Amino acid sequence: MNQEMEHSLWFGIGVLGNATSLLLYAAPVLTFSRVIRKRSTEEFSCVPYIIALLNCLIYTWYGLPIVSKEWENFPVVTINGLGVVLEFTFILIYILFTSNKNKAESSIHLNHSCLQMKLVATLVAVVLAFNAIAVVSTFMLHDHHHRKMFVGSIGLVASVAMYGSPLVAMRRVIMTKSVEFMPFYLSLFSFLASSLWMAYGLLGHDLILASPNLAGSPLGLLQLLLYCKYRKRGVMGGGGEQVVSNWEDLESNRDDNSNQSKLIFKAPV
Repeated sequence: MNQEMEHSLWFGIGVLGNATSLLLYAAPVLTFSRVIRKRSTEEFSCVPYIIALLNCLIYTWYGLPIVSKEWENFPVVTINGLGVVLEFTFILIYILFTSNKNKAESSIHLNHSCLQMKLVATLVAVVLAFNAIAVVSTFMLHDHHHRKMFVGSIGLVASVAMYGSPLVAMRRVIMTKSVEFMPFYLSLFSFLASSLWMAYGLLGHDLILASPNLAGSPLGLLQLLLYCKYRKRGVMGGGGEQVVSNWEDLESNRDDNSNQSKLIFKAPV
């Protein structure tokens, strides 16, 4: 009976993990709707999406019967397979709308093309790396145990990198004291998903699944704490626009009024 309850709990946490991971992978939809609307990637980084793509590819492969025994990790396959589709889409949109900060420079077109080429090269490298992992695990390792250890170890590194990639955004938040380019829902669902998958791995006695989330959960919590600290300085509104503080609005209005006064009282030439 205890084993049945443990299995039911394990399965339930797997379902919840799937749901929160779906929300995690779908969270950038708001960000990329803003990118499409403004036709610019602004200060958003593509690094988290590239690393997330590699992570999803590896764990989709990990959950398939070639690596795991039969369909013991079916929930891992379903959510990471969907994650592959979403991350590919986000990266392609990012490449399409990649932009530089200073659009007045004459070299903008060249810089734009070079950055696009770098992103495409990185994407190709990720796909080639995954293919190499798949080939080695299929043809050079001949039992599930060694395949799981090999693929899972690489997946562990990719997962830690995925959960650690927002450190770039966190550094920017601390420097600018603004959370404009660290979306709240991405941080929230990252924390929830990593916590649930950690529990899923521990209950299923699968340390390969649990280990990376031991790092992911605290990092997600740290992002939420930073968001709570700096959210009043610059937050993302429902439509993806920055909500400016009342003080900044007052300063702007005061400057406008001052400029108007100068125009009114300017002495005639």
